[in-house]
Amino acid sequence: MIRLLPALLAVLALAATSLFIGVSDISLSTLLAQDGGSAAQVMLVSRVPRTLALILAGMAMAVAGTIMQMLTQNRFVEPSTAGTVESASLGLLAVALVAPGMPLIGKMTVAALFALAGTALFLRILRLVPLRSALMVPLVGLILGGIIEAATNFLAYRFDLLQSLNAWTTGDFSGVLRGRYELLWLGFALTVLAYLAADRLTLAGMGRDFTTNLGLRYRSVMTLGLVIVSMVTAVIVVTVGMLPFLGLIVPNVVSLMMGDNMRRSLPWIALFGAGLVLICDIIGRIVYHPFEIPIGAVMGIVGSGLFLALLLRRRERLA
Repeated sequence: MIRLLPALLAVLALAATSLFIGVSDISLSTLLAQDGGSAAQVMLVSRVPRTLALILAGMAMAVAGTIMQMLTQNRFVEPSTAGTVESASLGLLAVALVAPGMPLIGKMTVAALFALAGTALFLRILRLVPLRSALMVPLVGLILGGIIEAATNFLAYRFDLLQSLNAWTTGDFSGVLRGRYELLWLGFALTVLAYLAADRLTLAGMGRDFTTNLGLRYRSVMTLGLVIVSMVTAVIVVTVGMLPFLGLIVPNVVSLMMGDNMRRSLPWIALFGAGLVLICDIIGRIVYHPFEIPIGAVMGIVGSGLFLALLLRRRERLA
């Protein structure tokens, strides 16, 4: 716990910085002034919920990526490279077509079911396809995600919902206000559940035979992991949109520093995920101030660069 303190302090410093960045000029002096009621209102209604949403989403998505990598026994898999995010988006589109007035919790449930089905299909394909290289696994996921995304875009175009679909899938925290982010606390609860089940998920990642020999039900543990990943993905997509590469980059970076002990590394993964999301959001707010670049775009640029670096590093090690 003591070793976690510097990382925790760094995340808190980023969170404090995030509170005072934005179009409205807010500082400690304006908050403490006698007529600082409007500044305090902006802080409580917008800035604090947004910062909490950034932390919760970053933690949950990074942990979900770790679980995906454990279950598939591959370091290059996460919800956005396994068809999970695209399946959740298809679920949201289905809700918009069939029951557009459904409450937010209902949309999340439908998106989670679609995400679960898409992830299960991905794992089923992996069992049928001969995998001669570790890079084949994310390649299969990207192809599957591309097919699902193409079908989703076709339906959205057919029913004039392309703009709505883009709004759902583009990671953006600018619309987060008090009363519109609380669903992310469910993602935090799922993160805690993943930590409690860390040992079981680690064993499941070692294969069916190994898990069964130790007296665990392999299928039950796999189902638990898939449910956590699907629900986290659905919560984040419904609330703030897609955060690409987050669940891929953070677990790999932490693994390079700390190894593959999931129980020991999971708190670090959660903190690193929250920190990376905060950094990307701050960059998006200051690069073109007072305008804002969606965090999905910033995360895509940063994440793709880090992803390529990981691929090249792995290639050098294999050589």
